[in-house]
Amino acid sequence: MGKKVVVIGGGIAGLSAGIYARKCGFDVTVLESRDIAGGNCTSWKRGDYVFEGGMHWLTGTNENEPMNKLWRHVGALGDGVNIRYNEPYMEYDYKGTPIRLYRDVDATERHLLDLSPTDAKEIKNFCNNIRRVRNLNMPVTDLPGLKVTKRNRPPLSVVSSYFSLVRMSLVHSGISRRQYANRFFHEGIRELILSFPNDRQGISVMFLTLGILARGDGGFPEGGSLPFVERIVKTLTMSGGELLCGTRAEKVLVENGKATGIIAGGRHIPADAVIVATDTMAIDNLFDIPLKASWLDEMRGITGPMMATFVSLGINADLGKYPQGPILKLRQPIKMADWVYEYLNVNNYAGDPTYSPEGKTAMTIALTSDTYAFWKKAKEENRYEEEKQRIADEVIAAIAERMPEIRGQTEVLDVATPLTYERQCGNWKGSWMTEVTPAMKYKKYPAVIDGLSGVYFAGHRMMPPGGLPPALMSGRTVVQYLCRNTGTVFVSEE
Repeated sequence: MGKKVVVIGGGIAGLSAGIYARKCGFDVTVLESRDIAGGNCTSWKRGDYVFEGGMHWLTGTNENEPMNKLWRHVGALGDGVNIRYNEPYMEYDYKGTPIRLYRDVDATERHLLDLSPTDAKEIKNFCNNIRRVRNLNMPVTDLPGLKVTKRNRPPLSVVSSYFSLVRMSLVHSGISRRQYANRFFHEGIRELILSFPNDRQGISVMFLTLGILARGDGGFPEGGSLPFVERIVKTLTMSGGELLCGTRAEKVLVENGKATGIIAGGRHIPADAVIVATDTMAIDNLFDIPLKASWLDEMRGITGPMMATFVSLGINADLGKYPQGPILKLRQPIKMADWVYEYLNVNNYAGDPTYSPEGKTAMTIALTSDTYAFWKKAKEENRYEEEKQRIADEVIAAIAERMPEIRGQTEVLDVATPLTYERQCGNWKGSWMTEVTPAMKYKKYPAVIDGLSGVYFAGHRMMPPGGLPPALMSGRTVVQYLCRNTGTVFVSEE
């Protein structure tokens, strides 16, 4: 029997850490406070509808991507999993004229040039920026000094693309969306750029996103979050790992600077090592003595929360004639605290039997911004449900101007606020990613704290800005630390 490892948190990072640790010979128990695993990678059922709340596209779906073999290693993807690549990726309705961004950057360039020959220079610059970073995939590397069954080394093309990213970021990081949009003469192209979610890092993030799509990645695993997580859970349990849902960890037990186990549900679970895979910004309650580390201080100093008010609609109408990712400009902007939303980015799941019955449509809209204080105050002043209804009514009215079939046909309405995500997932301020800001560093934080033995840290905060691939990578990395510290051979992906 191998050494006992307890993982706190059954999200993607925790489940992945459990699988990697089990394949390396450790005895593994993963604890999840909710009734289902997955963390932020989740969907929920309301009546006849399922609302996708965790995945809209995924890095690593392309079989040529380094991340693909990691997803396959944990069972999330495989030969039997169908991947959808919707084309076009985005469509903006400009006064009845569709303006599209395709996964194929050449198709995007041709489309925009046909639309606005006057903007030829800026259109070509726009598409060339996408081409410069489309080979910048997430490299899979190993810790130095680690014994591995097969060592991973990033290809030289990644290094070259990284320098292209640095050069592009230096040029564009200080340019706001509005400043960049004003370079174009065509009003519709300007509005399309302005519709991208606000980001304080500047316009570079938009090119990075479109670069992922341009290299043939960023697909959507059929069925979305729930079956995706179920496949990972199956890999964990089939390998001999244990998953305990509905079990909240209360305390990590530390004696003489070394972890000895945890307290969960009032009982003591002994362990040789504890992996904390919950939100690293909200873990002080697990320790009697506050954690101290320079990297933790840095994380807490520069991390900004990326969150959303998530509006989900179950509509008694088939909206299959509309685009799958339409962007709508609002005649009447929606206001929430100091935030003003002029555009809606809509996810239209019409025709997908996973999310709605035949002839009906599930639809989701994320209003992205830091509205935590707004919702907390509304809760304290007993205006919480009233504000949720107001936001939902304004969203429905705005969409109905473009899709009149939804008027009076909303059968199910669900609004999840940052307080919802905080309550359900234990996220810091209900945020599901780290906001990209000029102060944020694209780096991996170490998974250990000097002077604290047997305690390891994983989760999407460890690799900002976070998301599903960094969560998976973090679960892999934390087990590499565990293996290196215990002299265990790390079993690599084949």
